[in-house]
Amino acid sequence: MTIDAPQTPSLTTQFDELQQYFIKTPYLSINKRITVLKQLRSRVVEFEQELIDAVSKDFGYRTAFDTLLGDILPTMQALAHTIKKLPKWSKPSKRSVGLSLWPSKVSVTYQPKGVVGIIAPWNYPIQLAIVPVITALAAGNRTMLKLSEFTPHTNQVLEKLFSGELEQHCKIIQGGSDVASEFSSLPFAHLFFTGSIAVGKLVMGAASANLTPVTLELGGKSPVIITEKADIKKAAQAILFGKMANAGQICVAPDYVFVPKELEHQLVQHLCELYKKHYKQGVEGKNLTSIVSDAHYARLSGYLEQAQQLGATIIKPLEDNQQDPDKHRMGLHIVTQVTDEMQLMKDELFGPILPVMSYTNLEHAISYIKQHHHPLALYILGQNKQIQEYIIKQTLSGTVAVNDTLVQVTADDAPFGGVGHSGMGHYHANEGFLTFSHAKNTLVSGSFNPRIGMLLKQSKVLIKLLKWLYIKK
Repeated sequence: MTIDAPQTPSLTTQFDELQQYFIKTPYLSINKRITVLKQLRSRVVEFEQELIDAVSKDFGYRTAFDTLLGDILPTMQALAHTIKKLPKWSKPSKRSVGLSLWPSKVSVTYQPKGVVGIIAPWNYPIQLAIVPVITALAAGNRTMLKLSEFTPHTNQVLEKLFSGELEQHCKIIQGGSDVASEFSSLPFAHLFFTGSIAVGKLVMGAASANLTPVTLELGGKSPVIITEKADIKKAAQAILFGKMANAGQICVAPDYVFVPKELEHQLVQHLCELYKKHYKQGVEGKNLTSIVSDAHYARLSGYLEQAQQLGATIIKPLEDNQQDPDKHRMGLHIVTQVTDEMQLMKDELFGPILPVMSYTNLEHAISYIKQHHHPLALYILGQNKQIQEYIIKQTLSGTVAVNDTLVQVTADDAPFGGVGHSGMGHYHANEGFLTFSHAKNTLVSGSFNPRIGMLLKQSKVLIKLLKWLYIKK
């Protein structure tokens, strides 16, 4: 006699189970939420090494440094910050009533929305899965977390991490695009998606049938502007870190660089020298993360081939060990003489390819950025504060970092989110708590309330008083 393996409950069944938990306890106490977050923190610590090993398997090879810096530590940092700040975030916000509503009192109270759906990407499969869950749980919601099908080993560890009592607060969902499509169609109280622009549009379309509010964390082409008289070596350091962390597979990685024409050669030279120093073994080195899959490796190789055919110059800092198709590993490739007809200037690169464009007039660089979709990140490298402020005011982007790259997203007390094609809405910090909360206008009147009687009488005195208050010259 054969024993059939237990079947995974349907998405609707799991959603309904969480919905019943929420209906039974529509307002989870702040102390209970903090207890849940502390349980989650203990689990992340418990499974830390398993997660590091699992992510490396999913990538073919990923440095422990990339997983610790980009996944584990930001998750722990977000937990610590949220646990500390949650009592303050959740307090009702007192508002002014004005004389027209005197003697009543008005406040805004923050209420959990219900069951929140979260769709996580593959590039940071721990942080970008757990941090939105942290924020949604802090707001008192129940969550369903759809993990990427490209990280199966990591997913197995995350399933163990969220087992037991935590399963009442977050259910883990696995599967491909068909499951993601069904997931997006569930009647969530809020739907949170991190991924590509194309898929983000599909998610938003599916959510619209249920009038589900959506937060989209997308990406796009994040530019770097190096200003005149910048310290070009420091600029090269910041760019190389931003481009090579996780092999460039980051939504806020520097995508392309604008540099003053007279500094272009120095920039390329410093980038090559720094790369040789820090990645001297190239794709054979243990400090270089692999491209996540053969398909993504082929995509990046295709960009380079097409750009070269269309007249671009490809600069490789090392003569050897720049590419390994069998292990889908790729080192830094600097591309100059690029044009907009090249695919690498159309798509978000998500890899260790760096187009470099020179400018003779800063307005040209700013104009180019403004004529394209708003980026998730904008980087300004240079010491002139007036120019920094000018660029920030003239451009629209999700985030900005000056004389730094990537790390602006780890500022726990500041919101993170895109604008336009780079995203919609925020998470992190108090703004994230508000994203997953319903802000309820709450008016409280006491036993002494002469306004009611005057309203019932349609008092002309009341109307004259209000007109005097609000229409007076």
